Amino acid sequence: MRGGPLRGWRGYGVLAAVPLLLLTACGGGGGGDADGDGAKKRPGASPAATGSKSPHATGAPVIDADPARLPATRKSALRLIGQVIADPESFGPGVVARTPYESGPDTWPVLGADCVWQRREPGPGVLATLTRSFEVPAGKGKGPLRLAAIVTVHRTDDGARWEMAESLEESMRCPTQQLREGEFIGGLGAGALARGEANQVNSEDSLVESGEFRSSELGGPYPYFWEQDQILRFTFAVTAKGAKGWTEAEIGDLGVQAQSAMLMRLHAAVGKKG
Repeated sequence: MRGGPLRGWRGYGVLAAVPLLLLTACGGGGGGDADGDGAKKRPGASPAATGSKSPHATGAPVIDADPARLPATRKSALRLIGQVIADPESFGPGVVARTPYESGPDTWPVLGADCVWQRREPGPGVLATLTRSFEVPAGKGKGPLRLAAIVTVHRTDDGARWEMAESLEESMRCPTQQLREGEFIGGLGAGALARGEANQVNSEDSLVESGEFRSSELGGPYPYFWEQDQILRFTFAVTAKGAKGWTEAEIGDLGVQAQSAMLMRLHAAVGKKG
């Protein structure tokens, strides 16, 4: 494991469960808040511009992609994101879209030197990015559970790999972070699994971060979780900000289901046919 201690998502067992979900679904027939709400993104500098070697680069890609199906323009990247990114049904029953539902595609959240999240223009290495925000409304003794999904398409595979490396560094640099006015996460621990580690076979790199979420509106502390995966030039993530009455296991189940849905959709969107 790289980085600090991993807590939540029921440890690496949840990451190991993702391949089971993916293989079960694929085996049946294959084919085919607007401010990010805590979903994490980075500047996305392109290492290709400097000729530097990306971290965690492995051999053959997870997906046998059809080059003609890989997006090369902003328009095609946005179209693919629309095919891949989670919707309310991806999480399961009871999850609804928040208002506003989608972030503007021209900015993304960036963690500043002061450990405060801000919205800035994506770096030149990013073709397109999109965040969707969701919620399980309060009821039956539980507070509102807020969720987010984010998908980013880089110009190169190396750009996506560098984003993953920067993501892990941020958890160590800022163990306490301000998501927005009145919302904080702290006690963060992060762990990474490269492909082949602890039965992680669905992505080239997978990061999990957990900690505590506090809100001037909702109180706390409550569980906070974030998972991000990288395949080829794509990164995709799910974030959950806990609330009263929600357990780590319940939140983990929602996150794994949505992340698995995006993994499968990416296979269908860019993999070779036949």
